[in-house]
Amino acid sequence: MQNDATLIPASQAGDETASVSISREETSIKLVDFQESEVADTTLIGPASEIIPPPTKVIRWNTGESANSGADSYDLKTLLALASRNNPTLQQANMHISANLAQAQQAGLYPNPMLAYVGENIGTEGTAGEFQGAEIQQRFVTANKLELSRNKYLQRGKVAEHLAVMQQYKVCNDVRLQHINTLAAQSLLALRREMLKTAEDRLVTARELHNLGQANKVDIHQATADLRRHQLDVLTAENRVRKAFLDLSAVVGVELAQRPITGSLISTGELIDFDGAYGRLLRESPELLAAHGKLRADHITVHREQVEWVPDIVVSGGPGYNFAAEDAVANVKVQVEVPLFDRNQGTIRQAEADQSRQRLEVRRIEMTLRRRLSEEYDRYITALQKVVNYEEVVLPEMKQAYEQVLESYRDDRQDWPHVLDIHTQYTMRRMEQIENLHQLCSAEILIDGFLLRDGLDAASNPTPPGHIDSIPKPR
Repeated sequence: MQNDATLIPASQAGDETASVSISREETSIKLVDFQESEVADTTLIGPASEIIPPPTKVIRWNTGESANSGADSYDLKTLLALASRNNPTLQQANMHISANLAQAQQAGLYPNPMLAYVGENIGTEGTAGEFQGAEIQQRFVTANKLELSRNKYLQRGKVAEHLAVMQQYKVCNDVRLQHINTLAAQSLLALRREMLKTAEDRLVTARELHNLGQANKVDIHQATADLRRHQLDVLTAENRVRKAFLDLSAVVGVELAQRPITGSLISTGELIDFDGAYGRLLRESPELLAAHGKLRADHITVHREQVEWVPDIVVSGGPGYNFAAEDAVANVKVQVEVPLFDRNQGTIRQAEADQSRQRLEVRRIEMTLRRRLSEEYDRYITALQKVVNYEEVVLPEMKQAYEQVLESYRDDRQDWPHVLDIHTQYTMRRMEQIENLHQLCSAEILIDGFLLRDGLDAASNPTPPGHIDSIPKPR
């Protein structure tokens, strides 16, 4: 076997992936574009292809041009801009705001006057009637009811604004998560292809050793099975890239053309403190702010229902003519409902129950946020510990081991299969580091984004269920 049949040195093959710092400026993982179709081709060249052809009936995704061909690409800023224009849930959230402002407008409108024609005692003494004329009626609303109703829906409009901000965080977080999912998938695909080349070299080496009488057919069979397994791993990695791209396209809200996704897996480099993160959630979480806003709206609702029983004053009157007396006359009438039986007792109790329920809802959301944060923080701190240790110990040691065994092989002190084994282990550790960074970045995005995700869920409606809003005139 020739000594010139060496692997790509680590300094040239993914060394950027091998050494990853956790600071924002130094944590970029070099991403090999997943659209390099010539690298994705798992057809073997040389003697290995005579033993094991590539998998048959493989449906490949048309990845188009590579990133190096000058084609346009998508970066995070472009994807966020597309999502802001095309994700339907953001428009739904805006419609909820408009609906509540429209309810506030309607609830504060003064009642319309009523105009009537009145004819009384028609035919008296053969005349047209004792009274023939017009009458106008107007309801005068008391106890500041209209202003209270308007304030109630204006407050719900503020709740809708908090929910719209919450929806924006959901969408933006989802775009960021799907963006790094795609980046991680592309990085892993590049390393899977590197592992495939190692498996190809291993099979060629096994055949050469067999020809020299230094290996048996068992070694060839093992290398053949290992090669097929790596071919399938590459196909699986390509499928993962495709799925990540399609998921990203769905969250953005528009069918994206097949172009490369650019960016880096990076960490903020700042250690997140659990108590500080929880305190920020309690102060700034739009989910919790919306719950407090609903509580204030319920408080206004209780006040509004408490004055509902106060009677409005209905005044009506108008000029006419008494044909019996042949004289111009006028009618005046004042009406007041007597709240003898119905003083809105049931609705007041319902409104007070809703207010008490909402107080408990605020507390429930606080506890839910704490539990969700604890789950995400556990994922964050575990991933951070792995990233730091892989950066400081695991990857540097594996890199040195690979370089030393490669140097020993060049000096005829190591066998080539051992070099292949060390390179495989080194590549696997680099793949594990990508997964660690993926977990770390995902957790950071969610913690910084108030734990909000699922940007394709329908925007929340700020109006709670109840019969109070199911009447023609909002109040």
